[in-house]
Amino acid sequence: MTKTLLAEFTAREGAQDEVARLIGDYARKVREEPGNLTFDVYTKATNPRAYWIFEVYRDEAAFQTHLQAPYGPPFNTTLAPLIEEDASVLTFLDPTA
Repeated sequence: MTKTLLAEFTAREGAQDEVARLIGDYARKVREEPGNLTFDVYTKATNPRAYWIFEVYRDEAAFQTHLQAPYGPPFNTTLAPLIEEDASVLTFLDPTA
């Protein structure tokens, strides 16, 4: 079964450009992972500092491989001081239909 999640965070005022650059670079790397099926980055229409990232991985093993990618920890470390939350808020999703 696929592993699907929504990651959310809000860029701090004044950090929008840096966050956009970081997430763009990160998205390109994640999309190249063999087990990644979707990595779509959105901002809220009413708040362009609020990011929603919709991620789908082939299965749990592919998601675990994603978590072990060498570029993940540096991305999270660099992102942390640029966002309002302590870290991305993750919501895991299950299909209903």
